[in-house]
Amino acid sequence: MKWTPRLPGRAARRAALRALGSLALATAAGRALAPAGTRRPPTGATGHAAAAAALTLGALLEAPRFGLVVGPVTGALAASRIRSVGSRKGEVAAGIAIGAGAAVLTCRWWPVKPEAAAAAAPPRTPAPALKDGAGMELVLNPSSGLSWNQEATGTADELRTLLPAAELTVLDQGDDLAAVLDAAAARAAAAGGALGVCGGDGTVNAAAEACLRHDVPLAVFPGGTFNHFALDLGNQSLADVARAVREGDAVVADVGHAKAQGGTDQLFLNTFSLGVYSDLVQARERLEERIGKWPAVAVGLATVLATGSPVRIAVNGRPRRLWLLFAGNGIYHPAGFAPTYRTQLDDGLLDVRAVDGGTPFARTRLLLAVLTGTLHSSRVLTTGQVRRLRLEVLEGDPRFAYDGEVTRASDTHLVLDKLPRAVTVYRPADQDQWLH
Repeated sequence: MKWTPRLPGRAARRAALRALGSLALATAAGRALAPAGTRRPPTGATGHAAAAAALTLGALLEAPRFGLVVGPVTGALAASRIRSVGSRKGEVAAGIAIGAGAAVLTCRWWPVKPEAAAAAAPPRTPAPALKDGAGMELVLNPSSGLSWNQEATGTADELRTLLPAAELTVLDQGDDLAAVLDAAAARAAAAGGALGVCGGDGTVNAAAEACLRHDVPLAVFPGGTFNHFALDLGNQSLADVARAVREGDAVVADVGHAKAQGGTDQLFLNTFSLGVYSDLVQARERLEERIGKWPAVAVGLATVLATGSPVRIAVNGRPRRLWLLFAGNGIYHPAGFAPTYRTQLDDGLLDVRAVDGGTPFARTRLLLAVLTGTLHSSRVLTTGQVRRLRLEVLEGDPRFAYDGEVTRASDTHLVLDKLPRAVTVYRPADQDQWLH
């Protein structure tokens, strides 16, 4: 069997990023506390203890099982260095306090995502139990985050092993994704089966539209760069989803709905936005895997604020000047500027967050609030949970983003609402035991 290299899991990457962020803060704190006239942070027992505490607690906060691996290693290295330089207990205690404080402080900008973020399971609903995947039309989109060669081949082989009776279609470059998914959903409906899709959020969005047209269940196999919907659903691996398909375990989820006055509809499973949000998301995602989410948010925000401009939008008939308007399909956590995850997929609500561009020094106040982790209490941010929202773009770029895709509205008038519990999605009944 040919071995295909795989990147570390999302939990491992998040744990590593938080650990490194904690170390960076601890180092900055050590430099600030260093004696006057010096530039370097404490390098003796205090510095070693601070580094060990920051790395260990940072990893523990994000993913305890990785922290338990990191802890003994960093602890042993720090103990060795402390013994070699000699120390007093007070220096070690001070270092531990600095490192632990730095790790806890990262949570102000980058809140810890609970491992069971999708624990509030939507209502169960009947779905076909497809033995070995018989009756499933499964579409793999390599351009959603997988490479077009080895990694895509490895994923396709794994899917064939998990569901040998499923009909697997691997998209080629240049294929019309929507047409392929629509034809696959039609075949699944004729066979009394389901549509499966392996790809990112944009691919899953297109698959959900096909499922609604043909009234078939959807199986979401995570295969994109971020997989936001799959993560909130609780489907953490290809094997988890395949098990749900074989056993007929499924839930229902809401679908967001944006309708233009001219009649054009756009569905969204995750988020909808107007203004600079789409530019911010693109800037953030380019940096997130390297420097972490909150540093990427800050850098991306500074970039788009320097080059962008607010949009005049009428919200429920009230004109406003906004940097951005965000609407989530369901309530997102944490509160504030960088919504990350949902604990419920069928609450019937739109989570609306708008950043005001009409107040004095709005650009500066927005950036400072993000950098200090105080945007949730800032006057530049307006939040609310509604079932319906009327929007009219009065001036500015009429682009909007949905589930990671960017497009232009066919009309400046839009109505956002929900299709409650509209899509049936496979999810393991015992998924809480399989999240990590």
